[in-house]
Amino acid sequence: MLSYEEAIDKLLAAAKPVEEIRHVPLNAASGRVLAAAVQSTISVPPSAMSAMDGYAVRAADIPVVGTRLPVSQRIPAGAAPTSLQPGTAARIFTGAPIPEGADTVVMQEVTTASEGGVVFNEVPVAGAFVRPLGEDFLAGADILAAGVRLRPQDVALAAAAGLPQLPVYRRVRVGVFFTGDELVQPGEPLPPGGIYNSNRYALCALLEALGCEVRDLGSVPDDFEATRHALRQAAADNDLVVTSGGVSVGEEDHVKPAVEAEGQLQMWKLAAKPGKPLAFGTVRRPGGDSWFIGLPGHPVSSIVTFMIFVRPFVLRLQGIADVLPRGLQLPADYDWPKPDARREFLRARLSDRGTVELFANQGPGVLSSLTWGSGLVDNPPRQAVRRGDMVRFIPFSELLS
Repeated sequence: MLSYEEAIDKLLAAAKPVEEIRHVPLNAASGRVLAAAVQSTISVPPSAMSAMDGYAVRAADIPVVGTRLPVSQRIPAGAAPTSLQPGTAARIFTGAPIPEGADTVVMQEVTTASEGGVVFNEVPVAGAFVRPLGEDFLAGADILAAGVRLRPQDVALAAAAGLPQLPVYRRVRVGVFFTGDELVQPGEPLPPGGIYNSNRYALCALLEALGCEVRDLGSVPDDFEATRHALRQAAADNDLVVTSGGVSVGEEDHVKPAVEAEGQLQMWKLAAKPGKPLAFGTVRRPGGDSWFIGLPGHPVSSIVTFMIFVRPFVLRLQGIADVLPRGLQLPADYDWPKPDARREFLRARLSDRGTVELFANQGPGVLSSLTWGSGLVDNPPRQAVRRGDMVRFIPFSELLS
């Protein structure tokens, strides 16, 4: 069995970003992955600007408290001021350009307006409350790096720089299907031996949260030829095929031999719990191959294995550089005396005391443990834990987007 590190290295070495690049308007860019570094078309701010409502002056013109200067002009935001006349003040407002000849803004709270002028009740410090040209960035500067998922603040930065659109990778296309004669759709009567197909909704939602274009092929019966047909259908125009169930070695587990018939299996069986029967390979399609990842059928195993192994692979396909989750070192509020020989990902949550609590039942079918929890403990192989030991806790916020 491959170790966690070996499996991640193999997955990330194989994943290459999709090649197509789209130029999308800013209002469609949030959540997309930037395909190339972008530069600002202007300096921000484009000229020196006032950071306060007050008066633009030459600091040297106010040598003592009580100095009175006439007001020579009024400058609201968006105005084009004239040069400041020596020995005068300009009434100015936040965001307005500083007139040529002024070097300081005195906030209105330390002044007293008088007829035809203004009295200064403090001696100003030269340069106070002036935002210099290019304080944020200068024209031509790199403002966003390639390989990042664009957040609302990134889009705002691009807008401030005057960019109407951004180059992004096209969305990764993923075909999904779910194997098992026992699977029943929610809302339908549950026959003896049947279970509702929770994996369908979990995996589609997980992929959509990553920004993928998801094609859902639904449930496939436990049949070798039906599984082969579903693989061909899922691979036809998708970059990646993801399945759940049927990747073990039982008589009704047909995904592994079907992948070997329709493509190539490059990895199977990991030293991870959950996640041992994860399968990775390719499926042939016209014009090339689609990647394939087969997940376990147990709901918890499927979701956790997706978060740990599939998520970084998908992010790398999208062109994202930094794909591995960040963990926190926190004290355990539990005992784990009998660790597994495999690397374990334990359902847990952060307590109000800043400690990590463990869900009592770590069984692969206990889906409620994931709604109870707020993250996973990444426990090394054979690592026993005593209350108070430091453990690596990975919040779900690091595993779901």
